[in-house]
Amino acid sequence: MQSRHIGPATTTSRRFLAPLAAVALSAGMLSFSSGCGSDAQGGALLGAGIGAIGGAVIGHNQGRRTAEGAAIGAGVGAVGGYIIGNESDKNKMKSHHGYYHY
Repeated sequence: MQSRHIGPATTTSRRFLAPLAAVALSAGMLSFSSGCGSDAQGGALLGAGIGAIGGAVIGHNQGRRTAEGAAIGAGVGAVGGYIIGNESDKNKMKSHHGYYHY
């Protein structure tokens, strides 16, 4: 029976796998968010996803608190994405009608 040695190649592969997964997840969420009813909804969804990924990476690098970082990042990203999307909705409404509809 041979022992299996985990060397630098495995560690290097893991370093590239997380960012690759993050890009794939973000791309999927971007295509999904375009089907939402408003830019605010899509922005909140996309912001939450990007925030969760960023928070997970930061949390992992700061003492292996991946889940906590992901939760905080998702919350902050959702709020930020909603605010940006809501402003986009307002601008579209203003340019389309010449005034705001509330």
